Amino acid sequence: MRTPLVRLEIDAPCEIWLKLECLQPIGSFKLRGALSAVRAAASSELADGVVTASAGNMAQGVAWAAREAGVRARIIAPDAAPRAKLDAVERLGGEIISVPHEVWWQTMVDRRYEGVDGLFVHPVEDDAVMAGNGTIGLELVEDLPDLDAVVVPWGGGGLTTGIASAVKALRPGVRVITAEPATAAPLAASLPAGQPTEIEFQPSFVDGAGGRALLPTMWDHARELVDTASAVPLDEVALAMGLLASRARIVAEGAGALALAAALRGDAGEGKVVCIVSGGNIDAAVLARVLAGDVP
Repeated sequence: MRTPLVRLEIDAPCEIWLKLECLQPIGSFKLRGALSAVRAAASSELADGVVTASAGNMAQGVAWAAREAGVRARIIAPDAAPRAKLDAVERLGGEIISVPHEVWWQTMVDRRYEGVDGLFVHPVEDDAVMAGNGTIGLELVEDLPDLDAVVVPWGGGGLTTGIASAVKALRPGVRVITAEPATAAPLAASLPAGQPTEIEFQPSFVDGAGGRALLPTMWDHARELVDTASAVPLDEVALAMGLLASRARIVAEGAGALALAAALRGDAGEGKVVCIVSGGNIDAAVLARVLAGDVP
């Protein structure tokens, strides 16, 4: 669906607008890329079904797209993936294969999982997936032609690449800022260094963004498209989640609140700034802790 772009009335260094991808039918932008990739595939490519590696949101997108195509969907998921997301995948008919985080990451790198056949829909690197994500950028330019910046949560980089490619093609002067949790921010470390840089990774409640390292192809895209990379402390992410709930009546997962948190701390500069609220799939217990003022 074409999601709303709404103004958030809040005291901030800039004029904040929210692109509410959390209102997609699966609660995440990932549906755009999944549908784009599966619909673009030939029937012969779909004969053995589709496979992806995902912590939850892309898994839901691929399961939805596979159901629409009438084929099997199998999901390689890290064993720490949120139960709320996995339950949603299974409701859509997806089959979960739970693996350690390192195996999940290697599946994305290798674009395959031993013993599981089917069309592999990469959650980040597929051109068709990034093109689907790029439709968000087209909508932003149509709905807010004079935007000055867009802040995008960075997980693998496919969302940023899609949005930035579209926006900068039509509005070259628009700044693109990425937001990662400070405990898992490889791009924020790599961009100023001018090369991929190792980080000390710590998992957190912000499970849909950040990571251990950069995928090589995504680094090539990032250095061309991203103007600034922000590493956001976890307490500021939790605060942004609470603000979205109280001020905008929007439920956002940790990754979905990252962009707002970056904008509130001034990392997006001044002017009209669009924050991508990428998803709203969060375990109820985690959300309850955030709304109570805790940092999970």
